[in-house]
Amino acid sequence: MSDKIYNVLILCTGNSARSIIAEAVFNTIGKDRFKAYSAGSHPTGTVHPLAIELSQKLAYPIDALRSKSWDEFAAPGAPEMDFIITVCDKAASEPCPLWPGRPITSAWGLEDPAAVEGSVEQQRHAFQNVLNYIMARVRLFSVLPLSKLDELTIKRKMDSIGQIKDTY
Repeated sequence: MSDKIYNVLILCTGNSARSIIAEAVFNTIGKDRFKAYSAGSHPTGTVHPLAIELSQKLAYPIDALRSKSWDEFAAPGAPEMDFIITVCDKAASEPCPLWPGRPITSAWGLEDPAAVEGSVEQQRHAFQNVLNYIMARVRLFSVLPLSKLDELTIKRKMDSIGQIKDTY
């Protein structure tokens, strides 16, 4: 197995919930293989309190979480990404910046838990569902022998992982 740590950028529109959770998951359960970042096409500027709550449960340092623009990762001096994953369909359909390097991209669309109306418990349930999907997908992605696969095969496997719905 390769000792390479792969850079992953997780994108969403607001960078307040799904992409934040995915950043925390990649950097906790995938920490031996990935360094993850998150960003949004139109960041809200705040991280949803329930995304912070879940990140704390993962023992991820919440001071590292912030809602930011994807422009930060297209700028000179930004970390070069190996993979870019969109976790919302809206961001997946938007024109993206030109990313340094040749990152492999995939869409892992998930419902927005921040859009759920109702009680705090209903909202918490929606956030937990998103966390479960992301954890299952990151676990599957983490076991791929990335250094032994060509880019097209990785892309196909990433896209397949992004379609998984009933994994928990």
